[in-house]
Amino acid sequence: MRRKDFLLQSLMAVGALPLAKAEKLFPAFNDRDDAERLIILYTNDQHSRIDPFPDDHPTYAGKGGFAQRAAVIEEIRKQNKQVLLLDAGDIFQGTPYFNFFHGKPELQLMTAMKYDASTFGNHDFDLGIENLVEVLPHAGFHFLNCNYDFSDTPLHAHQKIKRYTTLKMGRMKIGLTGVGINLDGLVPGVNRKGLRFLDTVAELNKIASILKNELHCHLVICLSHLGYKYKNRQLSDEIIARESEHLDVIIGGHTHTFLEQASIFENKKGRPVYVCQAGWAGIWLGVLEILYSPYKKITIFANLQREILSQ
Repeated sequence: MRRKDFLLQSLMAVGALPLAKAEKLFPAFNDRDDAERLIILYTNDQHSRIDPFPDDHPTYAGKGGFAQRAAVIEEIRKQNKQVLLLDAGDIFQGTPYFNFFHGKPELQLMTAMKYDASTFGNHDFDLGIENLVEVLPHAGFHFLNCNYDFSDTPLHAHQKIKRYTTLKMGRMKIGLTGVGINLDGLVPGVNRKGLRFLDTVAELNKIASILKNELHCHLVICLSHLGYKYKNRQLSDEIIARESEHLDVIIGGHTHTFLEQASIFENKKGRPVYVCQAGWAGIWLGVLEILYSPYKKITIFANLQREILSQ
């Protein structure tokens, strides 16, 4: 079926899925043979939060942790045939797990949860590129980035790193890429030696065009660790959304922003780009629901928020 014949029926962003609300999150779509559902789950800024916050934590007592998230993901997968699981970087740094094991258990647990892709955050370089070379083989998924040039580093041509990739979910072809923040001032030079930061907007637009126009992806997603938005003109998800031409969704990180639903910005062609972020530490599990059909026009919904957010 040609790309133009596929039309998204709805795109919906939801945040914060408590384990108690994991059942019956998504009411059954009607039984038409022409319509399919895709659920995209996402995290960002996990910061080695393998265990939940302690019960005496003043803000997040008992929240976060990999086990609770894994249980919610499992329930969602039981209810939905097509589920994509993504991450927007800063997997490392923040608890003694990283100090002792240098990121290996985080990647092993994400692999067990069947993550499909991630991108790099600045804290993922905290022990240097050499540490990434050592631990990346424990990841059963790819790291996507198109604005870092690793040519002069030990990560050059690493099999776990790609500029972009595509996935087929049912009848829908999805294009994925990623971008990272400028590491100047965030990561010591010795920990990123040889890495060059490229023109983010130019590289991202080039890759998004390949995904949409040459590889005929129905949906193009960027995993971003730039940050949601800033008061100054620092490059952000809002800026790349507005400067894009072929992006549909940006799943972001870095600023630890709890977005209860996607922000919508117009790209250079006047089309919507959905920008999402799920806080940090696995306190929320972000959700995008996409209903698509070869016959229906695009319709936007955002009506599951309250139900899922209520404890």
